[in-house]
Amino acid sequence: MAAEQDLIEPVQRAIRRYRLLTPGQTVVVGVSGGPDSLCLLHILRRLAPTFPLSLHVAHLNHSIRGQEADADADFVARLATEWGLPVTIERAEVPALARRHKIAIEEAARNARYVFLSRLARAIGAPTIAVAHNADDQTETVLMHWLRGSGLSGLRGMLPATPLADYRLMQDWQSRADESALDADRPSAQPPLTIVRPLLAIPRTEIEAYCRRHDLRPRLDRSNLDTTYFRNRLRHELIPVLETYNANIRQVLRRTAEVIAADYALLREQSEAAWDRVVRAESGETVTVDLATWRRLPLSLQRATLREAIHRLRRGLRNINFGHVEDALEVAANGDAGIQATLPQGLMLTVGYDTLVVAAHGYRELPDMPFLMTADSLQVAVPGATHLPGAEWVLRADLSAGSAAQQTGPWEASLDAEFVGRAPRLRPRRPGDRFCPFGLAGHSKRLNEFMINAKIPVAWREYIPLLENEAGQIVWVCGWRPDERARVTPATREVMHLRFERRR
Repeated sequence: MAAEQDLIEPVQRAIRRYRLLTPGQTVVVGVSGGPDSLCLLHILRRLAPTFPLSLHVAHLNHSIRGQEADADADFVARLATEWGLPVTIERAEVPALARRHKIAIEEAARNARYVFLSRLARAIGAPTIAVAHNADDQTETVLMHWLRGSGLSGLRGMLPATPLADYRLMQDWQSRADESALDADRPSAQPPLTIVRPLLAIPRTEIEAYCRRHDLRPRLDRSNLDTTYFRNRLRHELIPVLETYNANIRQVLRRTAEVIAADYALLREQSEAAWDRVVRAESGETVTVDLATWRRLPLSLQRATLREAIHRLRRGLRNINFGHVEDALEVAANGDAGIQATLPQGLMLTVGYDTLVVAAHGYRELPDMPFLMTADSLQVAVPGATHLPGAEWVLRADLSAGSAAQQTGPWEASLDAEFVGRAPRLRPRRPGDRFCPFGLAGHSKRLNEFMINAKIPVAWREYIPLLENEAGQIVWVCGWRPDERARVTPATREVMHLRFERRR
């Protein structure tokens, strides 16, 4: 690592290598008043004429440390004024937000901070937000994710540049956040923002030395010494113990994160290509996957596509339980049609005959067909038109003499009018239903067994209209099969022609 007096040089190299900043742009700089953010602001101020850059200082008072936090805000405001930089100071009641949303203080503070920074960046037209995470923060992040059971995405640690949209909790938090402190515009309505970390390769010791050399006199945040916080326990207790096993453990963890980041980028490319191959349909409420294609994927990509489906439907979810995904994998890979697996935040995976569907528990999505959306039976007008309740479909019934059958599609049927009778009804299925499917020589079959053999998706079965005669016998499983006993024969004297049409 370069000597402390040359600290600006590795930062400048990082900016150029990762293309963190674009000449002429405005950059929001998150400044807490501590050594890391003070060092970052000082270096960016020195580099501003070179790129050139316009800097805007941002500070959020989390309302956690009382008068000390107020003093931090005053310090940042005075410093920005002395350095001739615009500054925005705001306050968020983080403890109250943590209680309201039932999350840890650290998580609430993180969310409040990024919502504030993103809202400010949008307000002033800044595409980039610079934060002061350093190499030791990276070490702690990788170790923290590993201890909590992260996958490759978490074991990458933090990246030099991250699209703000990747912070999955942002959208959910913004929609629920306290209006006075965290009222943010919807991310989709604004230009994309990027979080950059110019100090990510700089150890904390060198940052502190830089501050001493330039007489920056940062504020001390005593909460960083409080080992009730998980990150602080890692910093002050676990990492020093690990250093007794390997003095270079910090560098080892950071190098591991770099290797994983590169591997993850390759896997991500493969996952996106697999996603395009397997997904049949996607909306804000459901993802439908081609089952056969998905089952041919390698296990890694099967897992990745399931996780992606969960993320797309629950963008506020940061951590997906490993057990949920593995249980869903087993069901999806080996389950029969109708089998389901529970996923996080009220989602459910359902195996169909040729699809996998990920959607909210109880979610119902039916194709555009003439389904019967009522539990009651419906009198059919013969001849005439019968409107299906709650649907844009009508059943038309006509009578003709002779035995000429007419049928051009599954939603049309020509039946023996004498067997059907003058007062047929449409109804949904009932327990114990049986009929004699056309083509089985009059053999009776349970309706449920027929639907399974016909590979009718489970979600559709209770909405398929059944036409029954006056005797209560099923004469047509509409859209699929008429009853053998209702078929038109040379002996038929009158034919009932039935067809479902869209309302005009």
